[in-house]
Amino acid sequence: MDSSAPPREPILTLPGALTAYVALLAIIHGVCALLPLDLDDLVFGLFAFIPKRYDQTLLAMPFAGGTPAKIWTFVSYSLLHANLSHIGFNVLWLLPFGSALARRFGAVRFFLFMAVTAAAGAAAHLLTHEHALAPMIGASASVSGAMAAAIRFAFVRGSFLSFNRGDADEAARVPALPLLRSLRDPRVLAFLAIWFGTNIIFGVGSIAIGAEGASVAWQAHIGGFFAGLLLFSLFDPIPRLPREFDAPSSDLAEPH
Repeated sequence: MDSSAPPREPILTLPGALTAYVALLAIIHGVCALLPLDLDDLVFGLFAFIPKRYDQTLLAMPFAGGTPAKIWTFVSYSLLHANLSHIGFNVLWLLPFGSALARRFGAVRFFLFMAVTAAAGAAAHLLTHEHALAPMIGASASVSGAMAAAIRFAFVRGSFLSFNRGDADEAARVPALPLLRSLRDPRVLAFLAIWFGTNIIFGVGSIAIGAEGASVAWQAHIGGFFAGLLLFSLFDPIPRLPREFDAPSSDLAEPH
């Protein structure tokens, strides 16, 4: 046995960037849980995403934070959660997909990606809930974006959802397929069908997960998902395969 061989890192060991992101969500939620009710309401008024905040009609009303809050709430809402089950559900889905993405992108790209997909989710929610007064919170749009980005390389041989994978860092750095090529992979199509079907069922059926009395903002999920799927290449530091090697993902050689 070659004792000089480096140890293989477990596939689900969390990278530092994801650990920091999850810790930030937990700390913010913990602090909000300890606040008096009036201060908690103020925090939500300042940092939750409220479509009514952008109302330009005569029915417009003032909100905490004024004009600057119209900018930061496109991202800050994603750091707030209603309760432990709400934050736990988001973190549960983020662990496998966000872990691979954080390893691949590095900390700066990962945090920027989560912010961009959160903003895309807020934009989709605003388009479909114009004038709505109910606040939207939660990291679901960013989590959806991370899932969409991860499937661009997740099924490639050697990656974290393949049956022939290496250690965590190696699995996160396999070359991604072009978007159109990915969308011809039956496994990716099956994943998309399940993901969209689940969101439509929970959204149209008004089934809430993790937030009593609150419906799922499935339009924001879809906005974040499409942003992650389409913008992945702008963040990806790993060179794609040359066109001559654009083979079906099941036939790709395992990276060395």
